[in-house]
Amino acid sequence: MSSLKDKSIFITGGSRGIGLAIAKRAAADGANVTIAAKTTKPHPKLPGTIHTAAEEIETAGGKALAVEMDIRHEEIVKEALAKSADHFGGIDIIINNASAIFLQPTEALDMKRFDLMHQVNARGTFMVSKHAIPYLKEAENPHILMLSPPLDMSEKWFAPHAGYSMAKYGMSLVVLGLAGELKNQNIAVNALWPRTTIATAAIANNFGMDAMKQCRTPEIMADAAQIILTQPSSETTGQFFIDDTLLAKHGVNNFDKYRVDPTKDLIPDFFVPENDSPPESLKALTSEE
Repeated sequence: MSSLKDKSIFITGGSRGIGLAIAKRAAADGANVTIAAKTTKPHPKLPGTIHTAAEEIETAGGKALAVEMDIRHEEIVKEALAKSADHFGGIDIIINNASAIFLQPTEALDMKRFDLMHQVNARGTFMVSKHAIPYLKEAENPHILMLSPPLDMSEKWFAPHAGYSMAKYGMSLVVLGLAGELKNQNIAVNALWPRTTIATAAIANNFGMDAMKQCRTPEIMADAAQIILTQPSSETTGQFFIDDTLLAKHGVNNFDKYRVDPTKDLIPDFFVPENDSPPESLKALTSEE
């Protein structure tokens, strides 16, 4: 399988950034995409809503359903999944993209924000996946994909922001557990993570606009996700993929088009293991004039 045509995809938090890029890449194949997120009205620091995302998906060639969903509430999640399945005749793919990030050290992180990260990241991912299983059992090539990192349990990833790291790795622990639990039912469960920072609102809000120039675009994650989601679910599960490594294994040998600014060195993302070498240098391609 090399296309997602007519596949029904349920994406959490996909009104912008990486989630929207994945949705639009799938839409280009003719996929049906449900955008399930909280944002129904424009936010000054977070561009895009579920409605603008749906418009972009349909412009890209797919069919879209915008569903308002707060991933922290179980009944709302169950209703959103049921609405998606009813609208498109089933669910083939779940993409757990919704995530909350606060990078404070322990003393500075208030528990309200700690709780939010765990409710959205670890608990939300677990809950959406749990309630999607009955639908995925009926699918021809079912996949669950988490946008979460490899399980590299290194102190350096936890010491600066233990609360966030715990919540983010929680998503990856769901991958590890569900991949084994669902293997006999041929439901694939995998993770995808970027080698470098990706140009999204999260980067702009946490590190400033200058940092955006040292990012790759969300399209690299969309192209990598496309590869994963078109693999046979019985053969590709329990994997923690890095975007450029996966693309290189599938014949991509030039990553220049994904750079925001070729005159800037790329910033390595959190959580990429030190022994994982990039297929291409992250240094600037050209010098600034």
